[in-house]
Amino acid sequence: MKSQKSKVKSQNHKLKVKNLYDKYVLNTYTKTDLCLVKGKDEYVWDIEGRKYLDFFPGWAVSGIGHCNKYVIKNIRKQLNKIIHVSNNYYNELQGELSEVIIKNSFEGKVFYANSGSEANEGAIKLARKFGSPDRFEVITMEKSFHGRTLATLAATGQDKVKKGFEPLPSGFLHVPFNDINALKNAINPKTIAVMIELVQGEGGINIADKEYIAEIRKICDEKNLLLIIDEVQTGIGRTGKMFAYEHYGIEPDIMTLAKSLGGGMPIGAMVVKEKFSGVLTPGSHASTFGGGPLVSAAALGVFEAIKKDRLLNNVNKMSKYFENQLNKLKKKKQIIKKINILGLMIGLEIDMDDADVIYKKCLSKGLLINCTQNNILRIMPPLSVDKKEISDAVEILEASL
Repeated sequence: MKSQKSKVKSQNHKLKVKNLYDKYVLNTYTKTDLCLVKGKDEYVWDIEGRKYLDFFPGWAVSGIGHCNKYVIKNIRKQLNKIIHVSNNYYNELQGELSEVIIKNSFEGKVFYANSGSEANEGAIKLARKFGSPDRFEVITMEKSFHGRTLATLAATGQDKVKKGFEPLPSGFLHVPFNDINALKNAINPKTIAVMIELVQGEGGINIADKEYIAEIRKICDEKNLLLIIDEVQTGIGRTGKMFAYEHYGIEPDIMTLAKSLGGGMPIGAMVVKEKFSGVLTPGSHASTFGGGPLVSAAALGVFEAIKKDRLLNNVNKMSKYFENQLNKLKKKKQIIKKINILGLMIGLEIDMDDADVIYKKCLSKGLLINCTQNNILRIMPPLSVDKKEISDAVEILEASL
């Protein structure tokens, strides 16, 4: 009887939450009927007490797992000191975080914002200021996704996200991904930068060819163009290296970060090569909350976790294991047309018009994944995932397929 009462109570609580959303929250998201109240490592729990294996933790925001101990430790410590410091002053952790980012990437400097969209917005502004006034066009890729602000919407190579927001800012050209000739043909006297994701996430886990990226780097050097690499989703260990560009033997001029950087806290970063670090001057760009002490503390905890728990090594081991398990599943289930994988960034191309039904089946069986581009199942487990959790996920996938 007590169990039944508890169940009714939790259901009523969930209904209250949903009613509050219906009444007071703008309806800008397609909602799944799920209210999450607790998370730890690879698992989350809903308001009714059900446990889920989270293999798509907030579009990779909780990339090192939910409520990571190093992140929590740093946040708790900072909460007792100071939460916000204006960027007109120094805060003791922003410089420390910048040093860690630079020592793990390339010589340069960092600007902080609150999201990937803002980090990309900053990169676009820097490119325009660098080329001003005659060179301002940025070439991006079809199926790319760079954010939801007006400029990053314009940069995004997908028409579906732009409907209703026209006219968008001009100055963006879109070319097919992995097509170097199309890129070469698009370059003109107004071009100032090439902006690219090395693995298109929302676009369907499309992985850039190494020769393609090497040629882009060469072209940018020859024509004095900025190479902007959007690592909002690929960065911070997701692909088995700290940053995805490391797989390609090149360095970007600008790299943008967000999602996993904060371990669950909202932070974005634009990392600018030393050569271009003087383009944005005092007063030319800003962010009220960017790089505050609390989010900087959290981000330092992320780097601490990756180093102390050897998470990059784990990503590479688990990536091989996951790929092997998925290839076995593909032999059993011919509905899987193709597997794209780099580190723990995985896309399953499904031979059906709407794979959302499979996402829903997985949800009902306790596995959280994502469906994008109608027929791609997107899977991005935390970097700390183990073989048992992968096996459990594949078992649920098999049953759902």
